[in-house]
Amino acid sequence: MSRIGRKPISIPAGVDVKIEGNTVTVKGPKGTLSRSFHPNMHIAQEGSEILVTRPNDAKENRSLHGLTRTLIDNMVVGVTDGFKKELDVNGVGYRVAMEGKKLVMNLGFSHQVVMEGPEGITIETPSANKIVISGSSKEQVGQFAAEVREKRPPEPYKGKGIKYADEVIRRKEGKTGVKKK
Repeated sequence: MSRIGRKPISIPAGVDVKIEGNTVTVKGPKGTLSRSFHPNMHIAQEGSEILVTRPNDAKENRSLHGLTRTLIDNMVVGVTDGFKKELDVNGVGYRVAMEGKKLVMNLGFSHQVVMEGPEGITIETPSANKIVISGSSKEQVGQFAAEVREKRPPEPYKGKGIKYADEVIRRKEGKTGVKKK
C-alpha cells in the first residue's frame, strides 16, 4: 500500500474542509481552493483529519492514491501558509519592476517583456534583480514562475538570464582560441 496515500492529512484550526462526492473545497485564511478528484478515490473526513483510500490494488488506483492525498495536502498547506517561488535575474542591464499589477522586465531584448499574473497570485520585486511569486495554489505559483523563467532561461557560459533562487547553473568553458595544425 502507498505509504504517502495512507498518511492522514491533519486539518489545522481555522481551515474549513467540505467534501462533496469527489470534489474537495478547502477554505482558510489565505483563500479558497477547490478541486475534483478521480471517482475511484474515496475521500473521507474523520474529526480533524482527512483520509484517502482506494478500492483495490489495481495499477491505476495505486498511482492515483498517493497523488490524491498529496494534492489535498497541498491545498491545506496553501490556504494556511501559502507557497512562494523566488527568481533571480542575472545580466548587465537586466532589470525587473512592477507597474501596477504587471511585471515589466528588461531582459536584453529590443523591447520590454510585460507579464500579468493570474488571479490569486502575488508578484513582488524587492530589488531590481529579484522576483518573488507567492499564492495559495502550488500549481499556479509554480506554473507562473516557469513562464517567467522561460522568457530568458539562464545560459551556461556567463549565467545570464532568469533562474530560480535555489537553482545551480552548470557552467561551461568558452572557446580557447588555440588553432590546430
